[in-house]
Amino acid sequence: MSENQKQGPQLNIELPEDVAEGIYSNLAIIAHSHTEFVVDFIRMMPNMPKAKVKSRIVLTPQHAKRLLRALADNVKKFETQFGKIEDTEPNNFPPMNFNTPTAQA
Repeated sequence: MSENQKQGPQLNIELPEDVAEGIYSNLAIIAHSHTEFVVDFIRMMPNMPKAKVKSRIVLTPQHAKRLLRALADNVKKFETQFGKIEDTEPNNFPPMNFNTPTAQA
């Protein structure tokens, strides 16, 4: 059996140039219903009264859990290589009003 057959089918992923540049985000808001998780990536700027959602990702609960595990694994590897990541930001965010209805399916 060849190495490719052992690993299963290969996935060819295309990364368009505009997406490869990435989007800076310094806040993420997560909401969920019984069928999906919604992650809004937001950029907050100092002295600006509004913050803009720069990207929204919608995931199934299963994919959200896989993302959680993958992110935890990557943070662990990062800290092994570069040292502990210090969380210097307080966890008290100002109240946020998104003028959106509660998530429902």
